[in-house]
Amino acid sequence: MAADSPAWLRLVSDPEGKAGGKLWEGPREAERLVPPAVPRPRLIDLVDWPADGWDYRAELYEYVTTPPVSRSPVLHHSVELSDTWWHNLHQALDRLSRVPTSREAVREQYIRRRVPEYTGITPGEIAWTTGHGDLHWANLTSPPLSLLDWEGWGAAPVGHDAATLYLHSLPIPDLAERVRVEFAHVLGTPTGRVGELTACTEILQAAARVPFYSDLADSVRQHLDHLS
Repeated sequence: MAADSPAWLRLVSDPEGKAGGKLWEGPREAERLVPPAVPRPRLIDLVDWPADGWDYRAELYEYVTTPPVSRSPVLHHSVELSDTWWHNLHQALDRLSRVPTSREAVREQYIRRRVPEYTGITPGEIAWTTGHGDLHWANLTSPPLSLLDWEGWGAAPVGHDAATLYLHSLPIPDLAERVRVEFAHVLGTPTGRVGELTACTEILQAAARVPFYSDLADSVRQHLDHLS
């Protein structure tokens, strides 16, 4: 990339001595481990430094000119997404699923403890895959497709990414149905059930502190009736 080319600068910080962990290292690990065939802004460089009791990290990314499908994670307007776009999303998630990693997008302890608490359902056996971990409409661009925000990627229950996208589509029934059709191989199946329950749990747990998840909570509870 030329020195005068547009780029995107991301700055993160933690109290001094507290930096590190999954969210801090996620973007660098994605650049190191996720194949280039998964469309995303490439990490060009990063710099760490301490100052005034804080640790800072600056990450320089390729500039993506295509806007996200939605400014909000939850979609509230109709969108036109081509068959090619859906095909490319399937390819990206399939390639990602085959990336070996010790990172955890969702911890088993969280699933065992929080899913029964928020859904009333005890999860059974968990089938694991590698997922994005935060697959909603503010983290997807169109057209062309690019997957944004690689802080939290890692091992997750099968179906978690698809269910996350589905739940964030609920205000637009036609698109929500398209998501279920596109991901019918996992959504509504015994293998993907834990992934759906986990995605529901994450939204219901966040509803008390995040207004757009509070608005979505009733629709998520109605969906849970179909998973019981």
